[in-house]
Amino acid sequence: MNSKSNLFLIVSIMTVFGIMMVPGVFAETSESSVTVSPINEKLSLKKIVTTMIVPQDNKLPWGIVKGTPSDYVERYPVIIQFYKNGEPVHVAQVDVKGDGSYDYKFRVRNIDNTTGEVTNIFEGQYTVKIFKVIHNQNELI
Repeated sequence: MNSKSNLFLIVSIMTVFGIMMVPGVFAETSESSVTVSPINEKLSLKKIVTTMIVPQDNKLPWGIVKGTPSDYVERYPVIIQFYKNGEPVHVAQVDVKGDGSYDYKFRVRNIDNTTGEVTNIFEGQYTVKIFKVIHNQNELI
């Protein structure tokens, strides 16, 4: 291979990785609706409910649900549930990072490389419920 072919190959690979890293749909935990329920004297379950909207004309293949650094309890994963029209459509479990943040990347759209057929996995409005174990904030619990 000559140097032009090598350069083209490297640029193509970098472009593909760049596209893969840019999610197309976000469900950020902007604390839309937060409920904290005690589990025991030391732990509580924090439930965050937010909305994710996937446009009908979406062209990007990835979506992401992410949470900012916050209080968390080690060894307890975050559970993410997706609902459309009140019906569950997808569930995920992700580990919390050392700073208390988390993210879950998922496919929103598939393209069959052999036929070029596009399949929208997610489309429209979804309710996203996020469950996270935290330390009790209230010492009376």
